[in-house]
Amino acid sequence: MRLTIYHDGQFWVGTIEVVSDGHLKAFRHVFGGEPKDSEVLTFIYHELSTFIHNSHQSGVNVKQNDLKRINPKRLQRRVAKEMRRTGVSTKAQEAVRQEYEERKKQHKHITKQHREEEKQRKYLLKKKKAKAKHKGR
Repeated sequence: MRLTIYHDGQFWVGTIEVVSDGHLKAFRHVFGGEPKDSEVLTFIYHELSTFIHNSHQSGVNVKQNDLKRINPKRLQRRVAKEMRRTGVSTKAQEAVRQEYEERKKQHKHITKQHREEEKQRKYLLKKKKAKAKHKGR
């Protein structure tokens, strides 16, 4: 799991990348103003687990690297390189976009369902009025 916090020009945004079972799931959390260390820790300890478990995204396939012993100096260089790197990985962006598309589809389906129900209700009301008018009421 990796949490990257960056400034996107307007807000401070945290991107969480979770790799499980060969799938990368990415989540986006907007902090708003620059978060203090205590706010970040509160988010990690209290909100992060519910944030991840409440999602319904399938994730993006990721090739897993074999876990073998790495030279400590090489590991230190990788960590330093990762710290210098800004922004979010393209896989994470793809996972966030995929989740956005899924939510958009769900919203579209629900809206269409409400529209059909309203249309049916109006049709039944119209029929009821026509029947009452036909009976002379």
